[in-house]
Amino acid sequence: MGASDVHVHANTPILMRVNGELKPHGERVESSETEQMVRSLLVEGQREVLDDEGQLDFAYEIAGVARFRCNAYRQQQGTDVILRVIPPSPPSLGQLGLPSSLAALANFHQGMVLITGPSGCGKSSTLAALLNIVNEERPDHILTIEDPIEYIHTSNRCLVNQREVFRHTGSFSRALRAALREDPDIIAIGELRDHETISLAITAAETGHLVFGTLHTNDTIRTINRLIGVFQPDEQAQIRTMLSESLQAVVSQRLVPRADGNGRVPALEILINNQAVGSMIRASKTFQLRSVLETGSAHGMRLLDDSLAELVRDGVVAREVALRFAIEPRKFPD
Repeated sequence: MGASDVHVHANTPILMRVNGELKPHGERVESSETEQMVRSLLVEGQREVLDDEGQLDFAYEIAGVARFRCNAYRQQQGTDVILRVIPPSPPSLGQLGLPSSLAALANFHQGMVLITGPSGCGKSSTLAALLNIVNEERPDHILTIEDPIEYIHTSNRCLVNQREVFRHTGSFSRALRAALREDPDIIAIGELRDHETISLAITAAETGHLVFGTLHTNDTIRTINRLIGVFQPDEQAQIRTMLSESLQAVVSQRLVPRADGNGRVPALEILINNQAVGSMIRASKTFQLRSVLETGSAHGMRLLDDSLAELVRDGVVAREVALRFAIEPRKFPD
């Protein structure tokens, strides 16, 4: 069916998310059946975690068929599981409908590149595509820290090591501290979740590593504010300086339904760090970054709303749909 996610909920039919919309499949599944289904996906230690904590992130693979990123949880009516479909190999930018110019983000040798957006917008796939470019072109050491491991990267020109939180390490921050002693060239962090992880990621980027990470933020400016905002006020001036020097780029993306109903297409906002951007970050004037995004096309920058407007002009996306995703819908062009 081309679904991105499979929902197994107690006392409802199985649901498939196809092109962003949930569609029922088959008959209602009783809570006793969903409990049995979920437990059959888990190994013994995982069952204990689910029983003790009521929720669990894990990966599940059917050899030669499919791989899934899963979240199981207990709720009022029983035990549910959501399975995100993971393709068997990392995608290319072209397969994702992303511009080839984005490949330039894989050319950096140090600093931080962030892929952001809401849940389900394709951040992990974009990150996997960029890592795959590095893996094909450079003889480096890539270390990923994920919860759980999603795309499987086999070593090509790079040596690739993938670590899973709770399976191979206690936490993102613990793995990041260890990573600085494991001689990586590229560190990919599945999610920048907390103060310690963000602090360590910025330090790694400052000390000569190329750090890729994902973050749940709505646009590039909010991403920078979020990174700074997790620190105490007396720390923020130093963090602004560190970030102004180590940040390379922020990509914020959405997956927008196509007007022809044939899937979804990415819309991007891209911020590239340059002298003007760095000065605004240091001076705590991130509110002025929008003007840089509006005029920075020569440097590869663009606003999300401009990306959406282009999709509307090309007839790829309906205007009323684009308005739902726009940052400033009142200013959206007619």
